[in-house]
Amino acid sequence: MNKDMYIKEQNNKFDVLIVGSGITGGWAAKEFCERGFKTLMIERGRVVEHRKDYISEGKPVWDYANRTKVDNLLVEQQHKIQKDCYAFHDGTKHFFGNDRDLPYETSEKTDFRWIRANQLGGKSLLWHRQSYRMCADDFLANKRDGVGIDWPIRYHDLAEWYSYVEKFVGVSGSKENLPNLPDGEFQAPFAMRGPEKALKAAIEKAYPGRSLIMGRAAHLTEPTMLHMSQGRVQCQARNECQKGCSFGAYFSTQSSTLPAAAETNNLSIAANSVVHSLIYDEKRNRVIGVRVIDNDDLSTREYFADVVFLCASTIGSTQIMLNSTSKTFPNGIANSSGVLGHYLMDHNYNAVARGDLDGFEDEYYKGRRPSSCYMPNYQTRPELYRKGYLRGFAYGIDTYRGDWRGMSYQDGIGSDYKDQLSKPGKWGAVFAAQGEMLPHFDNQMSLHPTKKDKWGIPQIVFDVQYRDNEKAMMDDAAQLGAEMLAAGGCTNIKSSTSYELPERAPGIAIHEVGTARMGRDPKTSVLNQHCQSHDIPNLFVTDGSGYCSSGVVNPSLTFMALTARAVDYCAKEIKAQRL
Repeated sequence: MNKDMYIKEQNNKFDVLIVGSGITGGWAAKEFCERGFKTLMIERGRVVEHRKDYISEGKPVWDYANRTKVDNLLVEQQHKIQKDCYAFHDGTKHFFGNDRDLPYETSEKTDFRWIRANQLGGKSLLWHRQSYRMCADDFLANKRDGVGIDWPIRYHDLAEWYSYVEKFVGVSGSKENLPNLPDGEFQAPFAMRGPEKALKAAIEKAYPGRSLIMGRAAHLTEPTMLHMSQGRVQCQARNECQKGCSFGAYFSTQSSTLPAAAETNNLSIAANSVVHSLIYDEKRNRVIGVRVIDNDDLSTREYFADVVFLCASTIGSTQIMLNSTSKTFPNGIANSSGVLGHYLMDHNYNAVARGDLDGFEDEYYKGRRPSSCYMPNYQTRPELYRKGYLRGFAYGIDTYRGDWRGMSYQDGIGSDYKDQLSKPGKWGAVFAAQGEMLPHFDNQMSLHPTKKDKWGIPQIVFDVQYRDNEKAMMDDAAQLGAEMLAAGGCTNIKSSTSYELPERAPGIAIHEVGTARMGRDPKTSVLNQHCQSHDIPNLFVTDGSGYCSSGVVNPSLTFMALTARAVDYCAKEIKAQRL
């Protein structure tokens, strides 16, 4: 990367300002730079250079003082929230935020988990890389149910953009011809294990309409010339992705979109730059720039451009908008509708079923496959809903063979016990549900009237909770998972829900969406069908903020498609001199 790309003080006006450098910020930068626009990417955290700054990559478990467990005192002081993330451990903690410096508030009935990754690349260095398209029914659900507002787009509006980003990203998966999970542009899928193939055959026979497939993940299994030209090569199946991947085998800003943007010489990056608010010209009704506070010395500066794209995450972008007030917008910029900050949703990962799988003693597996199996949502339309709740859920499905880690908790002593530890144990299978969360006006984020963080920005107050629909869904998902495991031949089956546990509160799925929703009517929505503000033509928000419903699938692939589509639209509007 060219060192001249990184700036601090800057008097020049840019064509485009992009706030955030994660999955959507990286895509916006790539698309604008390749179209010839002088682009400034603003990142509140430090610079992370590809390969150089993956400081724990390849470090084996036994080289950590506590086998990757983070010291309890450090957790208590800095990571009380972050520790609940599946990817947090001693080899990844440097990519997570420091909770002590990033305070927020919750209402009495809320225990929200806000996972932070403030560095160049954002959470693209930490995501779980599951890459699924929303289906046609997802964009119709609100209209059919009368919950929330209708999406202003349909699947066909995004289909070509899904293909566009999939080819660049590199997604492994299998063609299945399922209406509830559209196929994409896939590289070869990872292989199913023998027990998974058996489960698939048994469950699909017992439950027509339910499909067990290999997960679709942003990992290169058959890198193309495009990918290799970026320095990306085939996935090595180490499953240490959150430490950073020098192979570039999984998609991240650092491995893919950032090099593409930098190659154009149209990109500048302002790191360690915390965006305080947007600068609004009331006479012209345009956002003309951003106010920034230095992450280190707390000095202030401003950057200016013709167009602003907010890609700071659903919560981050909405916080900036709520903190940008004026006579025209006293309750947050572009908030004439009054819905900014409301309808916050996250996915509902709160039901699990597991059991033992007899047989397959001659089966094992090698490597550490970085993706598991998947059962897509089969309750996509009202006539398919189960009694007692709306919408549906998917399952992440995995099989595993017991080893010394599990057997170390069993009773035993002496040489016979030690000998057992060296032998593989029984096979097991697990079904973990991922459910939809309905849009509710009262599930919201707002700014605290008096409390501020160290940059002088009002702290966020979260008032978000799982409601009866989400709880009934997870109760059912736990039961259905157990039934399917039984149909697959499992024994010793146990199932449970966890929505009542603080560490499983909303936010922990890290799929927050919906706080600046799209819509056809400016009176009830913040953005139009192109992720463009209804109120201010040159302001776009292309992270998860624009969602009208959460759907069931992991959202990152849709974030990318929406961003690429929005940039294409914006570039045409600039050319037509309408912005």
